[in-house]
Amino acid sequence: MKIISGKLKSRKINIKKNNIIRPTTCLMRKVLFEWLSKYIKQSKCLDCFSGSGILSIESISRNAKYVISIEKNFFIYKNILNNIKNLSIKNIKVINTNILNLLKKPGKPYDIIFLDPPFYNKIIDNVIYFLTKNNWTKKNTFIFLEKQIKQKIKIPKNWINFKKKNIGQTIGILYLVKNK
Repeated sequence: MKIISGKLKSRKINIKKNNIIRPTTCLMRKVLFEWLSKYIKQSKCLDCFSGSGILSIESISRNAKYVISIEKNFFIYKNILNNIKNLSIKNIKVINTNILNLLKKPGKPYDIIFLDPPFYNKIIDNVIYFLTKNNWTKKNTFIFLEKQIKQKIKIPKNWINFKKKNIGQTIGILYLVKNK
């Protein structure tokens, strides 16, 4: 998988074939980072379901200040670590844990949060609840959610639909948090 743009453009990351992760497609990443182009520089990002790590790495390539990358599967976590080492990236911290273990604790707000969970996994409603409840967001935090079009997810009233794009059976929605 190739990095689309930025200082690491065209560099590849290795992904071990498996049935566990579903990396964000090149087309969806292109759309997402066009939406975020004015906001990504020097941003603090949280990648809640890192999988391949491509959203974290693409963010750093486009000059995000740092990314906290969460992956619960140990072997996938190790693969992300190898990719950031091979790319000489210093400002991604990868944590091997279930995202709820982190979000249940009081947090510090992020500028951009990526939510690309396994499709139809009920965990996403709890993740959204704890992001809001425990101060992981602030006014003007951007939250990118990728999901199946028919999937129902509870979205807080203060998350405004900023942009959205359907690609096949998948929808990418960029929310903007208003009035904390």
